[in-house]
Amino acid sequence: MPLTVRKFLNTDFRRNPLTLETCPTSPYLCDNFAPVREEVTADNLPVIGELPQDLDGMFIRNGPNPQFDPLGRYHWFDGDGMLHGVRIANGSASYRNRYVRTKGWELEREAGRALFTGLLEPPRFDNPHGPFKNAANTALVWHDGRLLALWEGGEPHHIRVPGLETVGPYTYCGKLLHAFTAHPKVDAQTGELFFFGYNVIRPPYLQYSVVSAAGEIVHTTPIELPIGVMMHDFAITERFAIFMNHPYTFSLERALRGEPIAKWEPDRGSHFGIMPRYGSGSEVRWFSTDPCYVFHVLNAFEEGDEVVLDAWSLPSVDLAELGDEEEPVAARERQLSSQAKNHLHRWRFDLMTGAVRQEPLDDTDTDFPRINEALVGRANRYGYTARFVRDRWGRPLADALVKYDLATGRSIPHPFGRGRSGGEGVFVPRPRARSEDDGYVMTFVYDDREGTSELVIFDAQNFDAPPVARVILPQRVPYGFHGAWVGAAQMASQREA
Repeated sequence: MPLTVRKFLNTDFRRNPLTLETCPTSPYLCDNFAPVREEVTADNLPVIGELPQDLDGMFIRNGPNPQFDPLGRYHWFDGDGMLHGVRIANGSASYRNRYVRTKGWELEREAGRALFTGLLEPPRFDNPHGPFKNAANTALVWHDGRLLALWEGGEPHHIRVPGLETVGPYTYCGKLLHAFTAHPKVDAQTGELFFFGYNVIRPPYLQYSVVSAAGEIVHTTPIELPIGVMMHDFAITERFAIFMNHPYTFSLERALRGEPIAKWEPDRGSHFGIMPRYGSGSEVRWFSTDPCYVFHVLNAFEEGDEVVLDAWSLPSVDLAELGDEEEPVAARERQLSSQAKNHLHRWRFDLMTGAVRQEPLDDTDTDFPRINEALVGRANRYGYTARFVRDRWGRPLADALVKYDLATGRSIPHPFGRGRSGGEGVFVPRPRARSEDDGYVMTFVYDDREGTSELVIFDAQNFDAPPVARVILPQRVPYGFHGAWVGAAQMASQREA
């Protein structure tokens, strides 16, 4: 490692997390899952390799980062949203991280302590601030000149770039009538944004909306479901929207009895709903399959009379698996061999006959899929995912990125290396790209031995080659969820409100 990099890593910016031996509560508050509490700004970051001159924009990743010790048991999904961003221009890079300053974050900051319980505790309906906190901690989307930080239980938050300042909740001039999914879809060819929101307490349990290219909500419709379900993602094609009604249900009655509000109920089966993009809820056509759970979609498209969906399938789901675990290590190790793996599958829904065909495309435990977003809703050849392993406490660690070639069935892993773990890989097309995979894939990587983090950039067309560049960051970046690339032209045209 160059001397200048070593000197940089020894500055006061470096922060070491608690280890499992010193962490007092949840394993998701230890090691590189632990939060960082300082908001840092640093310019002229050291680079190993060379930043491409055609990269001009900002890589931003969202993730949970609680500002205070939790009330009760802590779930990885509970933490306040924190944005970590690397601005790249003219072959140099700068870094900053900022909390998403939601109403809940502001209330807790003023109180000097946590005020809301999380997913592993019963909702406190007597909380004067409400039973739930919009953490804005899951994902990001750019649309109509705004970067939005997302959390599927509430409204999005408008973020200004490159400073990462929170403008505030964004409700489309009060026309947003329901929660906003963490995984909306933007059709690059029409400029429209499609999203849904689910309600865990009262009907309608599902609603769906469309935002025009001009940034106005132009269509909203309820979709009837018999019970509230966790619906994390969905898909679009050129003509259709696809919803996934899986049997991970929510019940207020269960919660009032002191039972878990969420429960896996496989007897309900899984149901995929397909409707016209501007259709009403009564037009949804449901296709039933054996019970499974889909957290994330790669893409969907139309092929003749069929709608094709590529997504990651689990045989079951239990959010408590990603929560506080108090069992002895030996018991946890025994559980690991039976934990469900997340595999890429393809579903084909025949709109003429009603038939459903499903086939696995890979047997590797991967997730956090991304594609060239110019092809959302159209047939794509390539996808990029993180490969996951479980540590001895059952926590998911991404030890590699994987590039899928869906035309040949080939997959190319790029391991991060010993003691190094990363996250979602975001595809960034080159300016004037000549092919679907002409661009870069970038992600944050944490080195457990050094206690340091990097932004690592790969050439998507030479995926098994060494990284093009590694940007050394001034502080540790905890593991998080989903990110985005915002180009310089987008930043220059962003809206202030």
